[in-house]
Amino acid sequence: MNWKQIAGSWVLIPQRPYGIIHFLGGAFVATAPQVTYRLLLEYLAEKGFAVIATPFVNTLDHSAIAEQVLLNFERVLVRLEERESAFSGYLPVYGLGHSMGCKLHLLIGCGNGVKRAGNILVSFNNYAARDAIPLVEQFNNAFDVEFTPSPTETYKLVKENYKIRRNLLVKFSNDTLDQSTALTQLLQNRYGEMITTQTLRGNHLTPLGQDLKWQPGKEFNPLDAFGQWFKQEVYRDLDRLKRSLILWLNPTTPL
Repeated sequence: MNWKQIAGSWVLIPQRPYGIIHFLGGAFVATAPQVTYRLLLEYLAEKGFAVIATPFVNTLDHSAIAEQVLLNFERVLVRLEERESAFSGYLPVYGLGHSMGCKLHLLIGCGNGVKRAGNILVSFNNYAARDAIPLVEQFNNAFDVEFTPSPTETYKLVKENYKIRRNLLVKFSNDTLDQSTALTQLLQNRYGEMITTQTLRGNHLTPLGQDLKWQPGKEFNPLDAFGQWFKQEVYRDLDRLKRSLILWLNPTTPL
């Protein structure tokens, strides 16, 4: 299974997909999701989900980004329906976002005509521009700079317009950037038991777990021991995330 670039997105297609995942990554690492999130996304594809990872460049206008990534996703679907027989019938579509990607999926879910079987929101955050971008704070007194929509406006939109009923919210035990608590309460007030939450070991960068190639020296030393331990811990946290996502997407899938 190899990555293909289709209509501006990176795509993995299993032989017989039984679902589609639209993936949006975090700010500043979302420009090459097939690289930065490779291990996670390739695992989901191995388990039978077609993965459409849409890159984006972060700007202050998050509404415009959400509109563009949705348009790019729909263009990919049209191409796949035209070229791949596996996409000729119904396949459920799930949104999967990490960090800023969660906010984009929330904005997409507030639009009209968007159909999703569910959304997975990992390490959601909804910071103001002055907190998310250090440079903005230096000029904040001179310029009124803020994301569109602002954090307050985002919560209001979700409260009034978010249409995706089934959601999984994942937070990590050592994630100081996570803001899932407020979002969880808001969504539970709206959709009750359709909202599932999980807290896993790890931190904000756990979904980006990479293939670490630690090469010990000719003579095994304490640094080698630490390197192997660190590698095992990174994989262990990422593996927990992988299993949690698949169990929520399809509880019958062999792990």
